[in-house]
Parts: sequence; C-alpha cells; structure tokens
Amino acid sequence: MTIAPAVTAAAAADRAGAYDLQIQTVRKRYGAFAAVDDLSFGVRSGSFFSILGPSGCGKTTLLRMIAGFIAPDAGDIVIKGQSMQGVPPNRRPVNMVFQHLALFPMMTVGENIAYGLERRGVKGSTAKTKVTDMLRRVGLPGSEGKRIDQLSGGQKQRVAIARSLVLEPALLLLDEPLGALDLKLREHMKVELKQLQAEVGTTFVYITHDQSEALVMSDQVAVMNHGRFEQLGSPQDLYYQPQTAFVAGFVGHNNRIEGQIETRNGDQVLLRTGGGLGLWAQRVGAVDQGQTASLFIRPEAIEIGRSPRELPAGEPAWSATVQAVLFDGGNSTVQVQEARTGTPLQIALPLTGRLADLRAGETVHFSYQPSQAWCFAA
Repeated sequence: MTIAPAVTAAAAADRAGAYDLQIQTVRKRYGAFAAVDDLSFGVRSGSFFSILGPSGCGKTTLLRMIAGFIAPDAGDIVIKGQSMQGVPPNRRPVNMVFQHLALFPMMTVGENIAYGLERRGVKGSTAKTKVTDMLRRVGLPGSEGKRIDQLSGGQKQRVAIARSLVLEPALLLLDEPLGALDLKLREHMKVELKQLQAEVGTTFVYITHDQSEALVMSDQVAVMNHGRFEQLGSPQDLYYQPQTAFVAGFVGHNNRIEGQIETRNGDQVLLRTGGGLGLWAQRVGAVDQGQTASLFIRPEAIEIGRSPRELPAGEPAWSATVQAVLFDGGNSTVQVQEARTGTPLQIALPLTGRLADLRAGETVHFSYQPSQAWCFAA
C-alpha cells in the first residue's frame, strides 16, 4: 500500500482491483481550522490500515467522513470503485466499531449480532446460521444466549466486531476500540484483532493515538498531524526510516538533541550542540551546513559499557555519568549526562544483565553508529 499522490494514480490502482478505499483530495474545514487538509491515499483490499496521530490531528474526522457521518467540503471518497458522494451512512458498504462499543445491554449476544441482519430483512434460520458462524470466527462459539453483562471486556470487544462483520462490509472502521480496556487486556486484544483480521480478510481501517497498537497490528500505518499525513508506510518504515522530525519524535522513544550543522559529508552531517558536543547522523531532507537542526537517536541504538573496550571498535565514544536507572524489565533504561557538556541521554540497558548493578554516579562510556541516528532541519 502506498500513498496515492494524485487521483489518477488511485484510479489506476482501483481499475486493477487494488484498493477497497480511495481518499481523493479530501478536505474538511471548520472555519479557519483544517481538520483534514487535501488528503489523498489508497487502502489495499484485505489489509489492516491504521491512522496514528495525537488528539486533534483529524483522524476521527477522516474516519467519520468515510462512514458518511460528516460530508467533506471537497474531494471524493471511493469505496470498492464507487463514489460515496451523496450516499448516506446506512447505504455505505462499511460498518463502524466505536471505543465504547454501543452494545445493547437488554439483548443477548446472539440478538446483538443479529440486530443489523434483521434490519436488512435477514431472519430465521439464515440469520441464526450467520450469527453462529460469526461467533465461531471471533472465538466465542456457543455464546448466543449469554447476557452482555456476563462477558469480559475482551469478549464484549469481539461481540461488537462480530456484530459489524456479520453484515459483510467492504470496510470495517474502528475508532480507538481498545481505549476503554485495561493495559493487560489491551495487549491481549492487539494480537487477537490482528489474527481476526487475517482470518476474515475484511479490510480494517483503524484509528488510534497509541503507537504500539498501530505498529503491532498494521500492514500499513499513516502518521497524521494537522490534517495531513506526515508519512505512510509499513511499521518498520516508520520506526527505522522516519521521514520527518514529527514522525521520529512520535513513533517509538527517541533522544532529541538540538544543535547546528557544522559539517556535511555526503548523506551524513555533524551536528554541534550549544554545549559543544559533536554528533554525526544521517541527513534527512534538506539539511545543510550552518542550519539549526534536530538529531534523533533511539535508546536501543546506543551501546553502553563501563569501559571503552566493551564498545564496538571503530566508532567515536564518549564518557558519561549515570543519573538514574529506570527498571522496566526488558525495557529498562539508564539516564546519563555526557561528561564534558552535560548533554542528557537515555540509553537502553542490555538484556545480558552485565550492567544490571549500575548505580547513579558511576562513569560509563557510550557510542553509536551514525547510520542509526537521523538529523532534520529545525
């Protein structure tokens, strides 16, 4: 799945049967505020597509336009090759799962799932067969007669999804559906949702502000900011090859260091901080000598040891003082200050445990490969 730079590219892809959803130069404004700003992209059939971004970036507005609850000011929304201009929500081949699920507490599980079918005139043994099959597919066989209040949070989530999928939509739209669950259940449901989507083959369009949800479940992720996509790509692309400073700072954990570009050597630049620390990094975009810039490097990309001999040979190394050790199991980190300039950094602790007894005040040494750091113009 790739971002469609123009309507013609999206149209060509649709003729080849590639896209279930095309957003073609769609715009939505509220006064001077651009909630969605001339957005164009395509979602491939059978994929799990996530829109990731902070509150207020426009992702919910975009999802509600796809569902038909909001009309765009300009552009077109095309589902399965058909324009949705003037098509009301109940006539669109989509269904939506909300954060608070909106299950009917007075109905049984089976009645909740059959509700949409009955409104479409599907009743009797046909409806019963469809409900039974859908409950099996979401891992709740035999639950037709249960009350909603007898279900766990994860089971309610699956019932809400089953109620939407039983109508066989072209797209299933999910509006932060895991937001109301506790942390442990949310982690479990991320895996279940990914497996369920792969099994049923329906195209999922999922919005979230939680990067972990987007990275774990998705085939493609769009990072949204101020009504536009900053970057669209695979989870690996976003994590290892961010194209903007916003994506580098929003996806995953990063050390962000400000300074000025002192030297450029091909695709790498040397950033010099105000305190005098010089750090090499990959140049991303228009970054050149003399410019103010931001350097990003992930905690796990930095090697740390008690002695320079413990670090990989061939890379510059610095000494630092440990400020604190933050224990979080396999994700534990150490906060340090570079010895000469006081530049703060967060470094992932190795899983080997050789530094498990680090204490505040100790001197350590660190290094990194410039290819694993990125520099963007400020």
